[in-house]
Amino acid sequence: MSTALPVFPYHPDPLATGSVAPDPHTACACCGRVRGHVYAGPVYTASDEDLRGRLCPWCIADGSAAERYDASFCGVVAGDVPEAVRTAVDRRTPGFTAWQESVWLSHCGDAAAFLGPVGSAELAAYPDALDALRREAVAWQWSADEIERYLGSFDREGQPTAYLFRCRVCDAHLAYSDFT
Repeated sequence: MSTALPVFPYHPDPLATGSVAPDPHTACACCGRVRGHVYAGPVYTASDEDLRGRLCPWCIADGSAAERYDASFCGVVAGDVPEAVRTAVDRRTPGFTAWQESVWLSHCGDAAAFLGPVGSAELAAYPDALDALRREAVAWQWSADEIERYLGSFDREGQPTAYLFRCRVCDAHLAYSDFT
């Protein structure tokens, strides 16, 4: 049984984000092996087969799950990034569950690294991400007071939630928010 997860440049700690979970019993639907971990995030495929919780991270990393099931693991890769980057994120990187469709942020011409869902308490350490969220709310034409109340209401486990990313080029922190 494997213990060290594959390296995912765009999702550096999928165990911490909840996208990968320990599971000592489930055999991967793609490779048939029990690897000790399963992918717990969204799987987008035309197949009727429910693959959530049935794929191992290794089959995602090497692209075999995407190839076998014509699957993707990310909702939208935002921004102008090369097609190879878009493919790496969408077909060879564990995605994440969001309240709406997930959006993978980009910065400096590359997809950013997903760090996880965060609430207001966690966001306090990332003023650049807070600024990004303020800009997001300004676009909704909210007042300054409404924006600050909104930023103070984020809940890592509930909603609204913010999703934290780090630029792989300049290390800037980015975020977007989500709620139903």
